[in-house]
Amino acid sequence: MRTVIQIVLFLVAVVLTYLIYQSIQRPIDFEKAKDARYEATVAKLKDIRKAELAYKDIYGQFTGSWDTLISFVSNDSVRNVRAIGELTDSMIEAKITEKKAIEMGLIIRDTIKIGVIDALFGGEYDANSLRYVPVPGEPTEFHLGATIITTGSGIKVPVFEAKAHNNVILRGLDEQLVINLNDQRRTNEKYPGLRVGSLEETNNNAGNWE
Repeated sequence: MRTVIQIVLFLVAVVLTYLIYQSIQRPIDFEKAKDARYEATVAKLKDIRKAELAYKDIYGQFTGSWDTLISFVSNDSVRNVRAIGELTDSMIEAKITEKKAIEMGLIIRDTIKIGVIDALFGGEYDANSLRYVPVPGEPTEFHLGATIITTGSGIKVPVFEAKAHNNVILRGLDEQLVINLNDQRRTNEKYPGLRVGSLEETNNNAGNWE
């Protein structure tokens, strides 16, 4: 009888030890997975911001269309100034301006066109991947939008926003811990996910991780 009791107590101790271990390890594993997914998502949001800023430089506004942005990155071009040489001290002393030095062939300043994908991403880049949140499972697009905000002083400012909710970024992870994280963000009046830019205020195209 005593042996049976000892076995039962041993099994109870093993189960309790496992439950304690799980209660400690669960949030640790969740944080590691969350940090990895956040890092990949932030990198993609930075790429989106880079593309949107280049688009605005050319067209004077942002775009809220994935098709338009991806086509821009894949097919459009930007101007780039090729600079060879610079004014030397002797040129400056001789009162030779940069314009004059160019005319004399002493320095070169050429404006050339470079593909957007080369200028922004070095050429080796899948532009279509911009639209998708980089997480496992069914491909899910970032929410993308663009508009014009009128400031208190009456100035019209183009803005854009790209974002992904935690429910997408962290799908497949511990559901209760995702719920807890979202509740914490809402309590602090923060977006429960990752976002760059804003459609409600001019925030200099900042990300909410910065």
